[in-house]
Amino acid sequence: MNRAITSLRRIDIALITTALSVVVALAWLYLYVLTGAMDGMDAGAASGMPQRQVWTPLEFLLMFFMWAVMMVGMMVPTALRAVMIYAGVARQAESRGSPLADTGWFVLGYVLIWTGFSFFATALQGGLHQFGLLSPAMSSASPLLGASLLLAAGVYQLTPWKDVCLRHCQAPALYLAGKFTSGAVGAASLGIRHGGYCLGCCWVLMGLLFLGGVMNLIWIAAITLYVLLEKLLPSRWRATRVTGWLMIGSAVLYIAV
Repeated sequence: MNRAITSLRRIDIALITTALSVVVALAWLYLYVLTGAMDGMDAGAASGMPQRQVWTPLEFLLMFFMWAVMMVGMMVPTALRAVMIYAGVARQAESRGSPLADTGWFVLGYVLIWTGFSFFATALQGGLHQFGLLSPAMSSASPLLGASLLLAAGVYQLTPWKDVCLRHCQAPALYLAGKFTSGAVGAASLGIRHGGYCLGCCWVLMGLLFLGGVMNLIWIAAITLYVLLEKLLPSRWRATRVTGWLMIGSAVLYIAV
C-alpha cells in the first residue's frame, strides 16, 4: 500500500499538500482573529459586565462553528498520510481505467466525523458554562473538573480501545487496503470510517481543551502536536503508556494543589 504514495506524481503531492495547508492555515487564522475578539470580551467580563448563563441558539451555533473550524485546524494535518494513500490508490485506479472519486471526497468524510464531534463538544461546553464550571477564557474554573479531565484522558490512554484506534491511525494502509469503492459516496464513507478510528483515538484528549482553555492557541497547538507525534511514532514505543500515567499523576497533583 505504501507503493500507492510513491505512485503519486510530484505535482499531485504538491497540490494535495498545498490545498490542505491552505485549509488548515485559514482555520488557524480564524481562531487567531476570534481569540483576539474574545480577549476583549473577557476583559469586559472581568470588569463586571453581566454574563448570560444560558446560550441562545445563535450563540450555540457560533460556538459550534468555532469548534468545527478548530477541529479542521487540529485534525486535518494528522490525516495527511491517509489522504496521500487514498490519492495514490486513486491514481493507480485511474491508470487502470477504473478511477475513484476525487480525494476531496475522502477528506470531506473525515471532516464530517469531526464536525459531528464538534456538536457534542459544543453541547458539553454549554453545560459546563451554564453550571459556572468554565472561566471567561473557557478553561476549567473547578479543580475537580480539571483533575477529572486529566484522569479521564490518562486512563483512556491505557485502554485497549485506545490501542486499537491508534494502531489504525499509525498504519492506515492496513485498514484502507481492499476497502476502496468507486463513487463520491464510497470515498466519503471511507473517510468517515477512517475518521471514526481517529475520533476513537483522540476524543478524550480533546477534553483537555477545557483544561488549558478552548481558545488558548498555545494549548491548542500543543495538543495538536501531541496527537500528530502520537500517530507518527512507532507503535512499539508505547508512548501512550508513559503519557497516560503522567496524566494520571498530574490529576492527583492538580487536585492536591
